[in-house]
Amino acid sequence: MPIPSSTPETTTDGGAEGIAAARLQGALMRLTAAAAAAGRDPAEITLVAVSKTQPAEAVATLARLGQRDFGENYLQEALPKIGVLSELKLTWHFIGQLQSNKTRAVAENFDWVHTVDRVKLAERLAAQRPSGAAPLQVCVQVRLENEPGKGGVSIAELPSVLAAVAASSRLRLRGLMAVPPAEHEPTAQRHWFAQLARLLADSRAIHPSMDTLSMGMSGDLESAIAEGSTLVRLGTALFGERLQSGP
Repeated sequence: MPIPSSTPETTTDGGAEGIAAARLQGALMRLTAAAAAAGRDPAEITLVAVSKTQPAEAVATLARLGQRDFGENYLQEALPKIGVLSELKLTWHFIGQLQSNKTRAVAENFDWVHTVDRVKLAERLAAQRPSGAAPLQVCVQVRLENEPGKGGVSIAELPSVLAAVAASSRLRLRGLMAVPPAEHEPTAQRHWFAQLARLLADSRAIHPSMDTLSMGMSGDLESAIAEGSTLVRLGTALFGERLQSGP
């Protein structure tokens, strides 16, 4: 969902909805200011609220305020929320590390997946996407630096994964995603985001449907937007600190 054209009204009762409204308004103001600084239209940027470890009611509260896109990392936590909140018709993004034994649940329950990094995963998602569902929107995760414990395809192997996604009518290749090394200086942050933007530009010569850069979180969204991010993933900026540790 693109950034709403109007920001929510904050309440003064100090309740959960008032706090949520203030946080959402603050996030939207940051996004709008970052877009203006980069000479971009805020409507080009989608805010994905990262709701991992948050209860369904916290998601519902933000949904009542106009937020439509939500990102989840852990399937065992996400699936009950998706079921309970199904009547809200939200857009669900899977942004956690994807394993082969979890592809069916992702293919059946999510609208987007940001973390495809192997040909095998693309093939399994394509085979398991329900025939009556719209194509699954896919971003391929790129590993920009060889950091232990982080997923992502190497730059050398990226073309083969892109081709596997593009080959299926059950998937729609949308773009690239990365979680770059943690940096505190904007110049260093932008270095990594610019690298992903260049990869997208190069890949579009072969796959013109690619229009998405999933990059930027609460601590570096301004740098990500400056380098062309179209999906910004915010968690603590919207929900506060995590309520519990993830699996």
